[in-house]
Amino acid sequence: MDEYPLLNLFWTMLWFFLWIMWLFLLFKVVTDLFRDHTMNGWAKAGWLVLVIVLPFLGVLIYLIVRGRSMAEREAKFAKEREAEFKSYIRDAAGSGGAAGGTSSTEELHRLAELKDRGALTEEEFQRAKAKLLQ
Repeated sequence: MDEYPLLNLFWTMLWFFLWIMWLFLLFKVVTDLFRDHTMNGWAKAGWLVLVIVLPFLGVLIYLIVRGRSMAEREAKFAKEREAEFKSYIRDAAGSGGAAGGTSSTEELHRLAELKDRGALTEEEFQRAKAKLLQ
């Protein structure tokens, strides 16, 4: 322990934390690139090459140029997911199970499809499944 002072431990932890935060930011930028349907393929490829070839500079430039629209796209995606989930719950509650012409097995299958497509999180899936099986 004498060979690795407390201050060195602090600096090591700080650099590790910053590295993890940068990786998170890099993945967020790449995810945002592929989620943006308004940008054409060449623009996406250009941004991706910039982020891969010059990672730190590329991520910083991306955040400066497209940071605000990145937050707007994320909010839009969350609203769409929530609307799709609420619509499904409304349809499932309105059908009344087997009396409405669909069985609970078919409803569970539709829930699983929404979860597989990413429209539902695991928590939302479990809540809807519990409500359906009541």
